[in-house]
Amino acid sequence: MRLWGALAAVAAAMSFAGPACAEPFDRAAWLADLEQARQAFHEKYANLDWLEGEREVGVDKLFADLAKRMGRAQNDAQAMAVFNRLARKTGDGHVVIEWPEPTAAATTSSGGAPSASFDLCGSIGYDQRQNEPGTAQALPGYAELASTGSPFHAGTLTVGDIRVGVVRIGIFQPQGYPELCRAAVHELAIPADKPCDDECQNRIVTFAYRDLTVTLEQRLQELAAAGATTLLVDLTNNGGGSEWAEAAARMFSSRKLVSERRGFVRGEHWAKQWRDLGGQLREFAKDAPAADKQRLLRWAAEADAALRQAQAPCPATSPACPRTATAGFSVGLVGSAPAGAFDGKEWGVLVFNPAQFPYHDGVWNGPLIVLTDQETWSAAEEFAAVLQDNRAAVVMGARTGGAGCGYTWGGTPTTLKNSGAVLKLPDCVRFRADGSNEVRGILPDVPVPLRADDGLALRARLIAEKLPEAIAHARALQAQAR
Repeated sequence: MRLWGALAAVAAAMSFAGPACAEPFDRAAWLADLEQARQAFHEKYANLDWLEGEREVGVDKLFADLAKRMGRAQNDAQAMAVFNRLARKTGDGHVVIEWPEPTAAATTSSGGAPSASFDLCGSIGYDQRQNEPGTAQALPGYAELASTGSPFHAGTLTVGDIRVGVVRIGIFQPQGYPELCRAAVHELAIPADKPCDDECQNRIVTFAYRDLTVTLEQRLQELAAAGATTLLVDLTNNGGGSEWAEAAARMFSSRKLVSERRGFVRGEHWAKQWRDLGGQLREFAKDAPAADKQRLLRWAAEADAALRQAQAPCPATSPACPRTATAGFSVGLVGSAPAGAFDGKEWGVLVFNPAQFPYHDGVWNGPLIVLTDQETWSAAEEFAAVLQDNRAAVVMGARTGGAGCGYTWGGTPTTLKNSGAVLKLPDCVRFRADGSNEVRGILPDVPVPLRADDGLALRARLIAEKLPEAIAHARALQAQAR
């Protein structure tokens, strides 16, 4: 998911007093931070080869330019601007610099009971603002379906003699839908006036993911019942989310969807993940039936091979040894499996991540269009990519933002010694079917000249003009699959 902290950094830059608010500006310390960041890019950045190759941005050259700019900085605010330029120049939505909160903004807790206005769901990160409005609802002739309590807005419109169903997905995680959290609190009899610990939060998010899955399937069924024969999924202004995107994608097609290949940064961060995975699979294999035991041990061997890759450092001067290694798929060691294939298998989620969600394949089984724009990011790009790569959907709109894979298990953040800022670099890659890095953004099959700052009416008009072409393309794609 594209981090909302990227926007907060701008505000922080305006008010941050710097690492030594009462001391003279220390340019040497800022330059030391810059060098620390340069080293982090070489050691931790999963998309370095893409940045230097496809983007043609040489890291050392970029940092040399930033050092010159730092040499002209006269205060902490100007030094921060140099670092913010670094994040912008990469063009990677997951390269983020998080600045310390201003001292004046710090607050302390009394440690007493929550106030009368305490919002349990808000306190654990459920926020409707993550779920921004889309674009398709402004298309000419759009008629909203009657509300059924679903968090997904949906409607229909007619293009020629084609009835088009529209469903809006604003974010691929339940935290953007506070009503799911409130339903969980009610159904699970969780006290709404008390803080929620980790166990409590896990109960809520498990319940919320189940509801998210069920209500999306219901919306697709409602659109089919309303006469829709082609479906448009609106992912404009979608900031990303979680691995639920892969389960969601499989609801939209009965085709066998094979996920993207996974790349990962060599080093201890990923070595630990592969080591732990191999150990877990072997532990489950001990008491598994013969058929499962054979599979589990085979997957454990794959994890061991990936571990060896993670532990094999590559000399920076060796083009034959990429900085990132490749193993498995974005969803695990298994790239494709029918829904329910791992039901009753406690270990299923270890090899095929969507197994944790109660979804069904092919709830929608007709022509499919995915609408994107420049503000479509991360998990939303993953959703679009897996459908496009498997020729299950036509992507229309603008090229997506380009965040790609992000951080696994907290990632490998670097805290800069002088400023205390945290540099976050993605530690994984999703490689498309053609071998390209998803971070380049999803290129539409039917381009629409949208810009992020266009008004809603103009965006809707531009989309409407190209919609007949996208429908024809989607219907032809569907016919080829029969």
